[in-house]
Order: sequence, then structure tokens, then C-alpha cells
Amino acid sequence: MIKKESRNSMRLVRHERIRKNIMGTSACPRLCVFRSNAEIYAQIIDDETKTTLVSASSLELKLENGSNVEAAAAVGKSIAEKATKAKITKVVFDRGGYLYHGRVKALAEAARENGLEF
Repeated sequence: MIKKESRNSMRLVRHERIRKNIMGTSACPRLCVFRSNAEIYAQIIDDETKTTLVSASSLELKLENGSNVEAAAAVGKSIAEKATKAKITKVVFDRGGYLYHGRVKALAEAARENGLEF
């Protein structure tokens, strides 16, 4: 019988492979995305000091449905606005092992449209 790995364990393998090459600095922090079945979260992280500079989620925006493309775009817009208030303009995008498609892509494009550069 063939044993199939779970999707989340394979995502974690991809995430570790990505994180070997992506590092957030104080000049160019890392925009990290996490999506669950119900919500989507984004953080801007400085890996040198190991601190979260800015965060946004569909949970804090109190959206009716936090797990769709419109919610992801709202979170992308929110994180970009918070980042510009914190004087962050340039980031490195960390998709967290997820495919660049759907909610992750919507969050990234909304963040780009609202002033973040990556």
C-alpha cells in the first residue's frame, strides 16, 4: 500500500526549502503568509532581531468570510497600509510553502498595489 504524505507536512518541507534562501533584514524585512481553512494571516518580520514589525489578519478585520480571495486582498491592503505607517516600503515575500495561487496571490497583489515593493 502506498503511503501518501499529508499536504501540510509537504508544505512544511517546501517552506523550509524556501526559508534557506529568504532572510528578512532590518532594511528589507520578510512578508510571511499563513493561511488556514478559516482565516489568512500576514506578518512583516525582521529575522535579524527576530521581531514582528507589522501584522494583519482576516480575524482582526472581522470579515464575514475570512477564507476567500476578497478577504486575502483586504489583508494585503491592510498590511501594506500598516507597513507604510511603519516606514517599510521594501520587503521579501515568503509564501510559506503555499502555491502562488488564489488567496496567497491575491494578498501579494493587493500589498503591491497599496505601496509595498517586492
